[in-house]
Amino acid sequence: MNKALQFAFCMAIILLVCSCVTRRTATTPVASLKSTFKNDFLIGTALSIQQISGNEMAIAKWVPGQFNAITPENLMKAALIHPEWNRYNFEAADRFVAYGTRYNMKVNGHTLIWHSQLPFFIRRVKNADSLRHFFTEHIDTVVSRYRGKVYSWDVVNEALEEDGSLRRSIFLELLGENYIIEAFRLAQQADPGAELYYNDYNIEQPQKRAGAVALIKKIQAAGVRIDGVGIQGHWHANDVPLEKIEQSILAYAALGIKVMFTELDLTVLPNPWDSNTADVSASVNGKRAGMDPYPNGLPDSVQATLSRGYANLFRLFLKHRDKISRITFWGVNDAYSWLNNWPIRGRTNYPLLFDRQNQPKPAFFAVIGAKSKKANINTAY
Repeated sequence: MNKALQFAFCMAIILLVCSCVTRRTATTPVASLKSTFKNDFLIGTALSIQQISGNEMAIAKWVPGQFNAITPENLMKAALIHPEWNRYNFEAADRFVAYGTRYNMKVNGHTLIWHSQLPFFIRRVKNADSLRHFFTEHIDTVVSRYRGKVYSWDVVNEALEEDGSLRRSIFLELLGENYIIEAFRLAQQADPGAELYYNDYNIEQPQKRAGAVALIKKIQAAGVRIDGVGIQGHWHANDVPLEKIEQSILAYAALGIKVMFTELDLTVLPNPWDSNTADVSASVNGKRAGMDPYPNGLPDSVQATLSRGYANLFRLFLKHRDKISRITFWGVNDAYSWLNNWPIRGRTNYPLLFDRQNQPKPAFFAVIGAKSKKANINTAY
């Protein structure tokens, strides 16, 4: 059997299996991601406060069966947790951390320093001393509150441009290029037991990867601890850059730090630009022709493409499981993916392993099969 027929046959088997589970409820047992990869790496997901509260009880009870690590999608970002100079709002974050503790899931705090989703008052800051006061107090207050409860922190998020240079953010302009080192120093002081990470998108690409490697080396040379790097993993299902991802795993691991894939999702929709980005500030006004091709459901052929993309990725992850500590999907199911509204609002995307009713998709079984070998999908790894 040639490779094309072999792949088509395997996808047909996966689609047939999936059709048998679509009538199950969200609580019907299926294979577990966290159990499948329990000896390889943590399996995480991003959650909102609504998904762990009484509004979404089905999800709150279902998530712990599949995942053993959680990241707050938005509720720990500065705009929400520190809305005014002298006021913090810890209610949602407290509930999130308590939820993780209750179900024995490792909590990754996201994120301490990021140029986006800053509180409104920071936009008016022109003075370096004022910004430094906010910067120092914010890190110390937030990290100290969850000392011993939050397993790890994305200390600095998306501080690099595509060419690997430092992003021209308010932190760089007013505090200078060493603000990143200082952020890690402050986080380490506030909770010496927490793991500390740098997180960014496209840092598998050669130029930006070189910038990230240089940044990590600079933090280490300053005698400040950095425990890991998070490659976000916002890619297109039919164009996953496997070779560059593998090169990046090796490059970051060579620095003596953990490697994670922290915001994984594979879009199936057309890209309105020629380049790839995950910058939330980038957007396209209005829908364009052909940019929302699957509003009523995903065709089997695209399901197969998504499955192949995920299977290839997880074969690669398993190849380097000694270097990778966590894989976190950016969302619980397709209904909650940020990609439904970015970069064009109102599109219908299908980038995750579970559909809008929490049912496993063919891609889920492809991922499980990458470990179990039960789905003999032809991949590069």
